[in-house]
Amino acid sequence: MTTIQVFDLSLGAAEGDPALGDFASDVEWAKKQGASIERFSFAEQPVAFAQNAVVEDFIERSGHDALPLILVNGEMALSGRHPTRSELARWAGLEQPTLKPIRAGDCCSGGNCG
Repeated sequence: MTTIQVFDLSLGAAEGDPALGDFASDVEWAKKQGASIERFSFAEQPVAFAQNAVVEDFIERSGHDALPLILVNGEMALSGRHPTRSELARWAGLEQPTLKPIRAGDCCSGGNCG
């Protein structure tokens, strides 16, 4: 089984950044599909960073500002941004997500908005 590990400065609330909320939703979606995803926060779990040689070397070279760092089966897959739902699906071997078609009545139109 593929293991995806996300090393970030903080898991913090997504209040100020909608992208973090989207990423949290994408992680939950992938987990529900059977993906193995672990998230580590430097603010809350600094030992996990120190115990992983790949992460420690990355931070020594690039600094904490280069986080997040994503490892797939212990190897660097992405840094500097959070992965998309499609990337999580590809790494985990899941079926690629598809967009739902928009149907009449799914959105506001024709002045029928509340």
